[in-house]
Amino acid sequence: MVEKVEKARVIRVHGHGGPELMRLEEADVPPPAPHEVRIRQKAVGLNFIDIYCRTGLYAHPLPHGLGFEASGVVESAGADVRHLRAGDRVAYGQSPIGAYADLRNVPADRVVRIPDSVGFEQAAALMLKGLTVQYLFRQTYRLQGNETILFHAAAGGVGLIACQWARALGVRLIGTASTPEKAALARRHGAWEVIDSSREDIVARVKELTEGRKVPVVYDGVGKSTWEISLDCLQPRGLMVSFGNASGPVEGVNLGVLAAKGSLYVTRPTLATHVPTAQAMQAAADELFELVTAGKLDIVIGQRFALADAARAHEALNARGTTGATVLTLD
Repeated sequence: MVEKVEKARVIRVHGHGGPELMRLEEADVPPPAPHEVRIRQKAVGLNFIDIYCRTGLYAHPLPHGLGFEASGVVESAGADVRHLRAGDRVAYGQSPIGAYADLRNVPADRVVRIPDSVGFEQAAALMLKGLTVQYLFRQTYRLQGNETILFHAAAGGVGLIACQWARALGVRLIGTASTPEKAALARRHGAWEVIDSSREDIVARVKELTEGRKVPVVYDGVGKSTWEISLDCLQPRGLMVSFGNASGPVEGVNLGVLAAKGSLYVTRPTLATHVPTAQAMQAAADELFELVTAGKLDIVIGQRFALADAARAHEALNARGTTGATVLTLD
């Protein structure tokens, strides 16, 4: 049977800037190419990288869609796809830009099967954030258990997964949060201690909690505003993992500072280089799904918005007024 072009509802931007530039439009979805699958989407995950793309910090040719993470059901598979078929429950967290849609084609090597024990909203909220924690904790700096670490923004979508994963590994995670309420949320999800950055000195508190030893690794998704603070929390020869820019990009790095603060290491990792193949992607995702199924990882969805309200979702995310994950619902 020859497949037809179908219509989809999509969010696009025609210029870089504020949320008001986001438009709900109708778009054609052609039959999937040989290496693609067509997915009827059930939920879309929101992430700070979506804001960076909207504003042009991470530039894409205009006009373009938004989003990299969603879940749904395979409607059809291209001729060269072997590991997926129509009817499979699937999710992805590293697609080409354009996940804010109810129907789309996605390269099959970016798509993983999800077990029945994981819901669509869970999967949409889990993939990019959960795979981020997977590569941070299991690949960039492989935690063995018994370490004490610092993780900024512990009450965010990535942070709450990190708190739970650290607890499952036997790692003492010191989190930071911007309000007492967020600090309490992070503690409930497994953080060993949480520093309220609105009232406490992060560096002094880390020294106190570690009896002056500080930590071997800092995971920093905040960026500009916490860069120096993070370096000051590291032990000599410690590793600074800068994986996000929530407060703006880190610029003007002076390598001499790394020497002065104790021969520190710095890395700026990305998810794509840690899951470059379909097999690596599925293996990392399976580790996530096992934790969810075992009850060790609870995906906290703090906010839900309709696709048409994606601009409001961006406003909430940008204002740091969210907790846990944010999803767009499509049913």
